Amino acid sequence: MEMEKAFLELIRRAAVDLPPDVEAALRSARDREAPGSPAASVMETILENVRQARENSTPMCQDTGSLVFYIDHPLGGTEPPLRLAIEAAAEEATRRQYLRPNAVDPVSGRNSGNNLGIDAPHIHFHQWDKPETRVRLMLKGGGSENVGAQYKLPHAAIKAGRDLDGVRRVVIDAVLNAQGLGCAPGFIGIGIGGGRDTSYTLSKEQFFRHVGERSPMPELAALEIRLIEELNRLGIGPMGFGGASTVLDVFAGIQHRHPATFFVSITYTCWAFRRKSMTILNGEVTHD
Repeated sequence: MEMEKAFLELIRRAAVDLPPDVEAALRSARDREAPGSPAASVMETILENVRQARENSTPMCQDTGSLVFYIDHPLGGTEPPLRLAIEAAAEEATRRQYLRPNAVDPVSGRNSGNNLGIDAPHIHFHQWDKPETRVRLMLKGGGSENVGAQYKLPHAAIKAGRDLDGVRRVVIDAVLNAQGLGCAPGFIGIGIGGGRDTSYTLSKEQFFRHVGERSPMPELAALEIRLIEELNRLGIGPMGFGGASTVLDVFAGIQHRHPATFFVSITYTCWAFRRKSMTILNGEVTHD
């Protein structure tokens, strides 16, 4: 029961309380827009929404997203109790309206009504050589998920080869095609290499980095910085109304690939960049 309460609070915090680094990025973006412009108005509305959600403990967006958990637990730890606690917390969070029912059977079209279903919530379990359990939660909105994209290099249509410049070209293409859909200004996660499935997984896990946290690889860090500049020069702006802020940050990660393949996956998340984490050690829970 105590574990269920901890997960319930984690879900609540993710749904109603935007991380400080994300809010700071939104404020900086607001300040870059021309006073009185549609872009500035959109940013003011977003920030007011963030304030009210936190103060009233209500979801900051009507689409509370799909629950995606990344759990690192000690060697020999058991996963079923954590899964059961997560499922009970998700059901209670839905009852309390921290979450909208967002789990739909693709065959019958029926909504489960409680955010539970086959592989819902989605949980990535990993063992690590540490005594504590780290839980990271992302609430991933459907609109931003729809504008994600995957490319197979080379991609002749935009002269994208099998190198980091090719990666740069397909990321620009993906954001240009989105045209503000997915609730810009957004954040871009890039997965380079791997297979079709692992490439997407890598791109989404990049969202657990903090705003401004550059890749430890100099080549990727340079790519991230260049993409931030070039994507914001597209002029798409908040919600596609034009302006200086199309993206707020870009995060890229790599993994080894098969010689015959070169996949690049681009995952987009909206301004409501909802992620929270907590640590469990000796039965004590710390919300980060």
